Amino acid sequence: MKEHLTTFDEHLDQRYGKIGTDQRVNFEIKAKAFAIGEIIRDARKEAHLTQEQLAERTGTKKSFISRIENGHSDIQLSTLYKLLEVGLGKRVNLTIG
Repeated sequence: MKEHLTTFDEHLDQRYGKIGTDQRVNFEIKAKAFAIGEIIRDARKEAHLTQEQLAERTGTKKSFISRIENGHSDIQLSTLYKLLEVGLGKRVNLTIG
């Protein structure tokens, strides 16, 4: 008999393991990379820029912008700031909770 899941956290526990396990940590890292990519894509589109234009503004390559926007690339904090603040004119606020 299948167990009935009642919360999203329970689903994550069942599919990726409990918080702190290697499998769950890897999932969380990929999920956050995807979310950052979505934020960058939305900000770029809001600024009416192509990936190539953003790459030119920040001294990177279009393929790098594409990988970040698709959650397929780790991004250093300095690069994140450069993309958002220099490339897109946004201000980055970091909250740790």
